[in-house]
Amino acid sequence: MDLGEVEQLRDSIGEFVAEVFSSLKRKDQRGWGNCYLRGLMLDGRRKSIQPMAERLPDGNMQALQQFVSQSPWDHTPVLRAIATKLCEAVVPKAWVIDDTSFPKAGDQSAGAARQWCGALGKKSLCQVGMSLHAVTDAASVPLTWRLFLPEEWADPDDERRTKAGIPEEVRHREKWRLALDAIDEALGWGLAGQVVVADAGYGQMHSFRTGLAERGLDYVVAVRPDTSAHPGEAVPTVPERIGRMGAPRLPRYRDPVRSLKNLVTQAGRRRLRHCTWRQGSTGAMTSRFMAMEVRPAGVAAKKAALGKAGGRASWDGVLPVETLIAEWPPHHDEPTDYWLTSLPVDTALRHLVRMAKIRWRIEHDYREMKHGLGLDHFEGRTWRGWHHHVTLVTAAHAFLTLRRLDPKAQAPA
Repeated sequence: MDLGEVEQLRDSIGEFVAEVFSSLKRKDQRGWGNCYLRGLMLDGRRKSIQPMAERLPDGNMQALQQFVSQSPWDHTPVLRAIATKLCEAVVPKAWVIDDTSFPKAGDQSAGAARQWCGALGKKSLCQVGMSLHAVTDAASVPLTWRLFLPEEWADPDDERRTKAGIPEEVRHREKWRLALDAIDEALGWGLAGQVVVADAGYGQMHSFRTGLAERGLDYVVAVRPDTSAHPGEAVPTVPERIGRMGAPRLPRYRDPVRSLKNLVTQAGRRRLRHCTWRQGSTGAMTSRFMAMEVRPAGVAAKKAALGKAGGRASWDGVLPVETLIAEWPPHHDEPTDYWLTSLPVDTALRHLVRMAKIRWRIEHDYREMKHGLGLDHFEGRTWRGWHHHVTLVTAAHAFLTLRRLDPKAQAPA
């Protein structure tokens, strides 16, 4: 938006800020929050503090810098207020877990390390932020964020931690654990839990899927084709005891584990069904899919089953069933995508596929927040500053989403 359009929305932005930033008791802080949001929405190539301050008639670089990077206001109540308000408007059908990268020029920014950078498509120096989104086919909004801290930042004596203001209790934590933390936070806010959707970086972790099940949440998560499993109909047997004094042996599956790819290709194309899951910008989104029951195997799966049964003595050897969804498009020699879900195999295929594919909304979120609202333009280095910035970008994105959803909202003249 140009300056005139932003100025026409000043009152609406002010009302929104007064509501979601009500936890900030000081009027001047809420005022700078209002200013920052207008700066993010205003046209401009860079959305870092200096150029935004220069473009705004009431911009003040020093005051905005203080508000974002040094001021001790708590971002969590702001995110909670945004999440509560937006979930009422969006009425989500799924919660989607994803992460995005923030390329950096140096290694002094909190959490910056040489790691996979999706924005550049290679390993590079960057920060990685994990986000939880409330999603429908028509709209989505981030609920909360976590900044991933690589192992090299875990040393409490690292001077960079002190300079970046990283809280003493924060240590390295795997992304899938951060995702469960974010889900716990959202549930703690009183938000209604939804089907959780995630890519293979999360879905491949058996402990992540188990954690969702323990929280009573269904999931549809991508997995790799080499994931090991038994067919759903497989039944374990108890091997004969060797000698009279031998210890009782655990039940086990007679046939060796197989890959998901092997299970699907053996089932063959005859099991495939055409499915249209939504209308895209160029027409109906259609492909071929199958759904079948499998029993994921491996050390983690066995350990989880043993723990749930209460130990070796009481375990019957049965690995839990999950539903495998596989996509095998026409004119492809083999399947292209795989998902595991806790939803039963007789669930309508269109619903299963729609949930598996709903992550496209998150890519839309990231594009809008990066290209339009400067999500990855923040130049500060501190832990506090990063969380303040992503919270403010989330607020700007939420405001624009509400306007799109409101039939009474008119675009500025």
